[in-house]
Amino acid sequence: MFATHAEALRHLEQHQVELIDFLYVDLFGGLHALTLPRAYISERTFVEGVGVDGSSIPGMGSLESGDRSVLPDPASFFRYDRGPHRKLAVLCDIVEADTKAPARACPRSLARRAERLLSALGIASRSQWGPELEYYVFDKVEVHDRPEHTGYRIESAEAGWGEGGTGPTLRHQGGYHVVPPEDRLLALRDATVRRMEEAGIPVALHHHEVGAAGQVEIEIGFDGLLASADHVTKGKFLARLCAAEAGLRATFMPKPLYGHAGTGMHFHQHLFDGEKPLFYEQGGYADLSPLALAYTAGLLDNGDALLALTNPSTNSYRRLVPGFEAPVRAFFSLANRSAAVRVPRYARSPQAKRVEFRPPDGTSNPYLAMSAMLLAGIDGVRRALDPRALGLGPVDADPEHLPAAEREKLRLLPTSLAQALDALQRRPEFLLQGGVFSRPLLEAWVQAGRARILELERRPHPLELARYLDC
Repeated sequence: MFATHAEALRHLEQHQVELIDFLYVDLFGGLHALTLPRAYISERTFVEGVGVDGSSIPGMGSLESGDRSVLPDPASFFRYDRGPHRKLAVLCDIVEADTKAPARACPRSLARRAERLLSALGIASRSQWGPELEYYVFDKVEVHDRPEHTGYRIESAEAGWGEGGTGPTLRHQGGYHVVPPEDRLLALRDATVRRMEEAGIPVALHHHEVGAAGQVEIEIGFDGLLASADHVTKGKFLARLCAAEAGLRATFMPKPLYGHAGTGMHFHQHLFDGEKPLFYEQGGYADLSPLALAYTAGLLDNGDALLALTNPSTNSYRRLVPGFEAPVRAFFSLANRSAAVRVPRYARSPQAKRVEFRPPDGTSNPYLAMSAMLLAGIDGVRRALDPRALGLGPVDADPEHLPAAEREKLRLLPTSLAQALDALQRRPEFLLQGGVFSRPLLEAWVQAGRARILELERRPHPLELARYLDC
């Protein structure tokens, strides 16, 4: 929003902004905030930042050395009026309290390192990204997690469950691009998009998705890696906020409903040298250039370890199952929505030619996930990989409809978080390029993931009680 902190300060003064929310993201993608009155913000704030307790920020520090500061980025200010006060919000970097050097686990700083590496290697001057925000909006959600009472209840007026009142409902898996009155969430999406645009997020389109119980999608226009990760962070925040203000519950959880469509976060991506597109070459498969094919091979060849960052929750792998347009095998294809890497058929011009990585979901930290995808692609380019030679496609059919012998030739993606974390521990090298990620950071990531797995595995499941209570 602003080129310099001086410009930001002038705007705060001229427009009588009363309060500023300082937002920052922890290692695992959680958004945090502290609020400062205008009178407490000066040039020094942009140089020194605001002190925070790093030991209370997941992934940021121990009790013995927890002091950090959050440093506002003038370019990331956005409008955020809520309630009676004139308000702005700003995204911040997490820095060391004394030196002001970027904290190694600061997600925004990590994304900058990934962008710099791409340029430094001479592969391309920039990457462009187009995220798709899919999520469910429910009327009511109850969650119980106690030793004597474990379970949940979800209500959706669109699906006709619970206390949704009267009116048309949607058939199972029948929500794609429906219109009112069946689409009860159009006004909410309109309001959410307006808030997003006010916050500087370039929205390309929005629509109802396949899920009949309130699944929606908002597509974000193309931007650079850091900017796109910022858009995802702000977009998720505003989507959940707008739903809450309407008395509803928005969730980016990958698989909240058994037997219903899961929710992903697909990332369209391509590379440029200045204004020259690098993914297009007429005549090859899907008009992909050799560079684009090598980049695609990097995404797929590193896919098992990559999913530890793009799909970091135990719930992620309940979505990655056959039958719901979710990829379960590592291959690329033109227009095939069961592919892990899809080449959109409608993106035909040199400027638009791109690939879409379909496994990720909204539980990922977008800064880490997008950086990891870029590094996987860079690894494919540096090793001059060919996806065809590696048996990674193209496959222009749903693998589930192929003969068994042919289907089994295709690599499976991880079917659990444990498998993805195992792969990350075996093959972390592509993430260590250029010092973008560090071994201690990846070790902390794996340790946290295994702790989540253990916590889930030790809990009796309602289905287990149904099966075994009377044994």
